[in-house]
Amino acid sequence: MTVTGTRRRAPRVGESAPRPDGIPKAQGRFAFGSDLWADGMLWGKTLRSPHPSARIVHLDVAPALAIPGVRCALTHEDVTGHPFYGLEHRDQPVFARDVVRYHGEPVAAVAADHPETARRALEAIVVEYEPLPPLVDAELALDAAPIHPDGNLVRHLRIRHGAIDSPLPHDAVTVEGVYDVGMQDQAFMGPECGLAIPSDDGGVELYVSTQWLHVDRDQVAACLGLPNDKVRLTLAGVGGAFGGREDVSLQVHVCLLALRTGRPVKMVYSREESFFGHVHRHPARMWYRHSAAPDGTLLRVDARLVFDGGAYASSSSAVIANASCFACGPYRVPIAAIDGLAMRTNNPPCGAMRGFGAVQTCFAHEAQMDKLAAALDIDPLSLRLHNALAPGDVLITGQTITGTAPVTELLQRLAASPLPPARLADEVLARPGGAGRTADDSHVRRGVGLAIGFKNLLFSEGFDDYSTARCRLENGLVTVHSACAEVGQGFVTLAQQIARETLGVDEVVLAAADTTIGSAGSTSASRQSWMSGGAVWRACLAVRAQVLAAVAAEHDCGVDALEWVDDRILVANGPTIDVRGFSEGRVFEEVVEYHHEPPAALDENGQGN
Repeated sequence: MTVTGTRRRAPRVGESAPRPDGIPKAQGRFAFGSDLWADGMLWGKTLRSPHPSARIVHLDVAPALAIPGVRCALTHEDVTGHPFYGLEHRDQPVFARDVVRYHGEPVAAVAADHPETARRALEAIVVEYEPLPPLVDAELALDAAPIHPDGNLVRHLRIRHGAIDSPLPHDAVTVEGVYDVGMQDQAFMGPECGLAIPSDDGGVELYVSTQWLHVDRDQVAACLGLPNDKVRLTLAGVGGAFGGREDVSLQVHVCLLALRTGRPVKMVYSREESFFGHVHRHPARMWYRHSAAPDGTLLRVDARLVFDGGAYASSSSAVIANASCFACGPYRVPIAAIDGLAMRTNNPPCGAMRGFGAVQTCFAHEAQMDKLAAALDIDPLSLRLHNALAPGDVLITGQTITGTAPVTELLQRLAASPLPPARLADEVLARPGGAGRTADDSHVRRGVGLAIGFKNLLFSEGFDDYSTARCRLENGLVTVHSACAEVGQGFVTLAQQIARETLGVDEVVLAAADTTIGSAGSTSASRQSWMSGGAVWRACLAVRAQVLAAVAAEHDCGVDALEWVDDRILVANGPTIDVRGFSEGRVFEEVVEYHHEPPAALDENGQGN
């Protein structure tokens, strides 16, 4: 029942709030990138290499162009700007020129009136390949002939922490292990999709599902040979990301097709092509040696981490940095010698996926802790608790933990958790694969284990991270504008809550995320609540200051005589000002670029603080 005279207040920070996109997503009315449409739209498709390594002997798109309804077919010869792109290094060709370096590398692209016509056009393109022996082992890549002009080694990071040359005590216990993890795929539900529309100024409007609008724009503009301001990106509805949308996939291809045909072009990957079209989690081989005192105190950890980055660099430099920096897990380790290597191979390119390097090493360091516990005849949980990091401890990178580090608390809570109930043989749905019977009961073994890991928040190694936001208050309505990519993490909810909390105004709308405002950075590294949330907060505070200054001027008093309470401003010995009413016919607006204090870069021994 609604009580007369009361008003339901919209949720603030810390309160449960409905997602603005929740109901339309639940009802199937939310517009994802694959729902994009434009009048006169063509359909684009990409031809990909069937070989992991080969020379391109002959390439002819004329047969495709002879098919009625095919409007253009592009190869490397049609790239109007820089022929290479890349998230951190421009090392990946828009279209393969003389060689292909992985199965699935783009060779050509077509645009046609109908997607089936585009598919037939790809089949008509003539490509003669000379297959070459592929390099598929990252361990062998270090000494193998280079598969790329930049070489096979993307990065070698050394971490040397503590008294490296000190001998171990005679009673130290040492265990070693080699751990292999395979490639994984993000497999987000919504495959890559985008719509490019040529603009009257010779530029292009691109609506695309991505994780970082501005870095996409910069790469696309460079490859098109256009200034950044003529390439405008708007975020389309994102059907999951998990790191797989940080890199460029179809962005350059669809824009080239649109500019060449002068018509809107849409590209949507199939599930199969999606596996070819985005980066994956790095496979890795990790050698570890843990040494501890008889009571379980860790003395030293040595590790050699070899990550397979595939054919191109992507974010392998940052991934191997994370893997190396978090290689020992959330434990006190006084001495560490870690070598992390990211290599190029003829495997598919690898880059960001949730955990970003720390996942691979977590598997290895936790296996090592179990192995060490067995060698010491110590309970595995007790061994972890004995070595758990706490505030004031120093990481293997030389950084002192000044914030929270609830490793002990998490382990204790884990230990206190009840074991899952015993599974009954007739509980079919409890088996792996469920009712699909992919695993018969006789093949299932049940176990319970524990593990703990940690990773970074925000970008690292001295990166000057920032985000931009605009706040506008007009006629009682707050508009927040940020280029933050909403990929399901809930920023659209948080941004509204921050604005309501700061300004006391319930009516808050979000402008479309696009490149008409400054960069918000990537929706990755668990950074957007801090960085873009911080930018929204600072922008709202700046608008709040403008309003207070205007009220003070109008009532001939100092700002210190004002108190902002919810959606009212109280004037000492004066009236109460309604914020909504005061903003009628006025505009208060501010754009803020929010930076955090940059971390230190790692030195030659992987140390920074």
